[in-house]
Amino acid sequence: MIQPTVLLFDVNETLLDLRPLRKSIGHALGGREDLLPLWFSTMLHYSLVETLTQDFHGFGEIGTAALRMLAETQQIELSAEAAQEAVVGPLNSLPPHPEVLAALQQLRQQGYRLATLTNSSASGAQAQLSNAGIEPLLDNSYSVESVRKYKPHSGVYRMVLDDLALEPEQVLMVAAHAWDLAGAKNVGLQTAFIQRPGTALYPNTARPDYVLRDLTELAQRLA
Repeated sequence: MIQPTVLLFDVNETLLDLRPLRKSIGHALGGREDLLPLWFSTMLHYSLVETLTQDFHGFGEIGTAALRMLAETQQIELSAEAAQEAVVGPLNSLPPHPEVLAALQQLRQQGYRLATLTNSSASGAQAQLSNAGIEPLLDNSYSVESVRKYKPHSGVYRMVLDDLALEPEQVLMVAAHAWDLAGAKNVGLQTAFIQRPGTALYPNTARPDYVLRDLTELAQRLA
C-alpha cells in the first residue's frame, strides 16, 4: 500500500459517540433504551431503500421516520413532532469519542489532510462537527446530500475523489461500519475499520487494510 494523502472519516459512531442518543430515543420509546441499535439500523436500512428507489430525504428525516416506525411496532404512540425532537437535536450535539480530538491533532501534525464523509445533511454535519470541536481540525467536510445518494453507493466516494482530484489509493476511508468500508473498497480506496463497541466486520467482503481499536492506534500505525 502507498502512504495515503487524505484520511476520510465517517462521522456518526466513528468520530461521534452515539450513546447519548439512548436517553432521547429511549424516552420516546417508553424507556426502551435498548432499542437504540435497532433504531439506528432501521435508519440505515431505509437510507439504502431511498438510494435504490432514487428517492431522497435528509438523514434526520429518515431517522425521525424510523423512530416512528419502531414506536408503531412496539405499540407506542409517538407523534411526528416528538420523534423529530428525540432525533434531530440530540444527533446534532453528540460528543466525540474520548480519543478523537487528540488523535486528529496528532494525524494533522504527521502531515495528513483530514476530511469527513457523512450521511448527515450538510447543515447537520456542520452542527455536529462544530459542537464536537472537530471542525477546526478538518480540511474538508463532505455530505451525501451533494449527490443525493447514501453510502455505500459508489457515487458518494467518487464525488470526494473528484473534488480532491486524487486517485482512490491516495485516500484512506476510516469507519466503524463494515458496509461503509465495503463501498469505499469497491471504488479502490484504502480502508481502516475502527472497532467501536457493538460493531463487527462483514465476513463476506474483503478485509479492511487496517483493523484498529481506535484513532489513537490509527495515528500510531500511520506514523
